[in-house]
Amino acid sequence: MSKTRKAEQVAGVTGPGGGVGGGGRGGVRGLRGLSSVVRPYAGRLVWAMAAGVAAELCGLGLVAAAAWLIARAAQQPTMAALSVAIVAVRGFALGKGALRYLERLAGHDVALRALAQLRGRVFDALAARGRGPRDLRDGEALSGLVSDVEAVQDLLLRCVLPAVTAVVCGAVGVAVCAVAVPVTAVPLTAGLLVAGVVLPWAAWTAGARAAARVVRQRRRLAVCALDVLDGAEDLAVFGAAERFHARAVEAARRLEQAERAASRIAGVVGAAGSAVQGATAAVVAWQAVRSGADQVQVAVVALTALVAVEAVMPLAGAAQRMRDVLASARRMAALLASPPPAQSRGGAAVPAGPLSVELLGVTVAFDAAVSPAHGRAAWDGVALDRVDVRVERGRRVAIVGASGAGKSTLLAAVAGAVTPLAGSVQLAGRDLAAYAEDDVRAAVRGLTQDAHVFAGSVRANLLLARPDASQRQLEAAARRARFLEVVRELPEGWDTVVGEGGRALSGGQRQRLLLARALLADPPVLVLDEPTEALDTATADEITRELLTWPGGGTLLLVTHRLAALGDADEVLVVDRGRVVQRGRHDDLVARPGAYRDLWEAERLSA
Repeated sequence: MSKTRKAEQVAGVTGPGGGVGGGGRGGVRGLRGLSSVVRPYAGRLVWAMAAGVAAELCGLGLVAAAAWLIARAAQQPTMAALSVAIVAVRGFALGKGALRYLERLAGHDVALRALAQLRGRVFDALAARGRGPRDLRDGEALSGLVSDVEAVQDLLLRCVLPAVTAVVCGAVGVAVCAVAVPVTAVPLTAGLLVAGVVLPWAAWTAGARAAARVVRQRRRLAVCALDVLDGAEDLAVFGAAERFHARAVEAARRLEQAERAASRIAGVVGAAGSAVQGATAAVVAWQAVRSGADQVQVAVVALTALVAVEAVMPLAGAAQRMRDVLASARRMAALLASPPPAQSRGGAAVPAGPLSVELLGVTVAFDAAVSPAHGRAAWDGVALDRVDVRVERGRRVAIVGASGAGKSTLLAAVAGAVTPLAGSVQLAGRDLAAYAEDDVRAAVRGLTQDAHVFAGSVRANLLLARPDASQRQLEAAARRARFLEVVRELPEGWDTVVGEGGRALSGGQRQRLLLARALLADPPVLVLDEPTEALDTATADEITRELLTWPGGGTLLLVTHRLAALGDADEVLVVDRGRVVQRGRHDDLVARPGAYRDLWEAERLSA
């Protein structure tokens, strides 16, 4: 397999046996997965289909009745002979508008409900993959979460509904022509087959490569754009902003070229459809004249053929979109089929109050091929190496060590955010796998390195931790995090919008907001990863001492690089190269040679 084709398969552009665009068995499996999302709304979908078909039939009836009325009126019959046709024209006209509205209402209702459900499932699947290897970049994940999920909407509104409508209206059109002038049914059927089968097949085939290119370029642009936006400050510091901006502009230019090529194909197919429509109507009219039909019959069958082919013409666009939908469906099916993490399979209730935490021979590896049996020689892939730690309920434990020693990974293992390669993590004496994943997330919470500030108000960001929190609770949490004074100085106080990622705040203010949110949650096990980062040393030590001595609350696991305030910790764990090399009280560790005293002396020299 070539590198290009392998890359396309990884990106979801091609699939084995499915050709470009993600067709084949993979696409069919994807559609089966999407059907499970739509199935609860099958009743509404049937109503939407019925309304859409009825609206098109009203359009067909309107044209046929109007053609008959005009041609018959030219013969100057009595008004009584035209009264039924007049009523029919009015009825079909009113019915078409009302039924089209109902079809749009019911169809979009089904599509939006299905989208809402699928977005939640895809987000959960992406979050679960975030706990394993990072095989998706943020831009690719964003593209999948947006464009791939929206494929469900297009599947219903631009593929399924037009296909059902085309089949029914085409059949009714042939029936009308067969009754009015039997010989015209044959050319109309031929025209419908060309417009409904040949042109969609041509659109699918000709547009496959163009569609694959659009998908690739769209994902590339998403990655480049996020690099420029999220990394603006870092790129400016290193003088790389212009280079990355140029890369994003080039990605946008290539996407535009790819979309233009796809649009040209769609334009050619659309023009061919109009030509087939006109030719079919002309041949039907010619056949009717040859058969000796009168002018009323000729007008009826010619205009009926025109409308019947028009109802089938959207199938070419549906085929083009269906190719993209199959690719999206295959990618989503692969994402949703990922096995759930082990800790989400239990159903035991997490006890209330502070909880004990225990790690028994826990090994976490970046590379799943690394085995604990490899020992120290395999350090390059191991973040935690056979760690044994027990923290009694309610105790305040500090975790220290050099950067990259494994401190954050230890917290992630306790929270269930990473799956150990070996060993087990226990909460309140039971393995994490015994509890539901949502219960573990609620029980073990806090401030981690990837904590996010959303583009909302200060109040909204804090209420994520506890939606029912009162104003007094918000202020208490903010006061403990030394954030209350910051809030009072903001332009709109609690309602100040902080921007995506907290851009409107300084680094220290953002860190205090995140700490306040963690303290507001007040979980049974509070994990804090460098909560005083970006704060001055005096404030950092003051907050740390308060965290370690605050009455009540849950079990605390605190990762910090400041040692001066750890005299109040119940225990200090020293982590080095993925192992706990020392543990004990601050004073005891300082008194004896070892890694902790080395860190302590280095801190004192830098003060």
